[in-house]
Amino acid sequence: MKLSEKSQLCSLSPMRKFTPYAMAAEAAGKKIYKLNIGQPDIETPPEFFEAVRGFSQKVLAYANSQGTEFMLDAVVDYYHRIGVDYSKEDILITTGGSEALQILFLCILDPGSEVIVPEPFYSSYNTFIKASGGVIRPMATIPEEDYNYAKPEALEALINEKTRAIAIINPHNPTGNVLTRDELRSIADVAKKHDLYLICDEVYREFVYDTDDVLCAGSMRDVDENVVVIDSVSKRFSACGARIGMLISRNKALMAEALKFCQGRLCTTTLEQVGAAALYRVGPEYFEKVRDEYRLRRDLCYAKLSAIPGVVCAKPMGAFYVMAKLPIDNADTFMKWMLTDFEDHGETVMCSPAAGFYATPGRGTNEIRIAYVLKEEDLSRALDLLALGIERYNNR
Repeated sequence: MKLSEKSQLCSLSPMRKFTPYAMAAEAAGKKIYKLNIGQPDIETPPEFFEAVRGFSQKVLAYANSQGTEFMLDAVVDYYHRIGVDYSKEDILITTGGSEALQILFLCILDPGSEVIVPEPFYSSYNTFIKASGGVIRPMATIPEEDYNYAKPEALEALINEKTRAIAIINPHNPTGNVLTRDELRSIADVAKKHDLYLICDEVYREFVYDTDDVLCAGSMRDVDENVVVIDSVSKRFSACGARIGMLISRNKALMAEALKFCQGRLCTTTLEQVGAAALYRVGPEYFEKVRDEYRLRRDLCYAKLSAIPGVVCAKPMGAFYVMAKLPIDNADTFMKWMLTDFEDHGETVMCSPAAGFYATPGRGTNEIRIAYVLKEEDLSRALDLLALGIERYNNR
């Protein structure tokens, strides 16, 4: 029997494809410091669990396909607090930011349509765009320029008759780049000039460390028809397992099409919306505390990586990831070896090989993405293991 060509164009997630090796290593007694996935060890605010425990309806019925009224109200209130006026009609609640992206690309892409994406990028964009029949048109960035992609002329050089959208992540996963207001505005001007969608994935909005010069894309009212915001509670509130995201746009025609897919999957889970809505009542002091913690981890991670001979990386300005070029031949081979052959006092470390974060063949083969989501003591030990692993790997 045949399989679809679209599915065969997709690859396993670089964050998860080594899970079988990790499970085998743990079964053999190894302790693994997991820096491969953005799963914070920050505690989820108790408001989530209290709200779920307080749910008292006698029938767990289907929710509205757009989202529950209380969840939509919570999102509208949140955006109002950060100075962006959205109405409930501008928002669709989705099963995580991932489903928001899937639905969006299904709505805007035809076979062969192109999406300009600065690379490296969140690896699942490969899957979502290819599964929708689209093609990624990568814009190369480099650590020596802090992975800057706010280059209007370079963006315009990639635009052709097949281009449908420019997709950005701000703050950026996996590089930690953060756009200033002027930089975001310059990209929006390109999208407006060429009548393109500007997809702004802002799930790490609260985690910016060295500047206040950051703007939510929804604030730029002259590009209402262009801008689509992707959001999620996963990283913001350390609630990855809740799987509540949002597709947000004032483009009414787009949102009408997206609602078809929301109705096709019926609804997002009710209990998670109950808990997620409660999270939006958490005060700003929560974000200040978490941001300070991530800043400490960022500084430790960057200092430790910079001290490893031959490693090249840029200091991330936001989110909680760093890309690092290692003095090795192949990151996939290295990471498998770290899980199967390497250990120090019964411990090893797991990161994400970076080739899956690129669309350009050959890029990222000796790079890794590190998620600095562990407490300082564990993060320090993990990076020491990485340094020792590189040395032993190259001397085997």
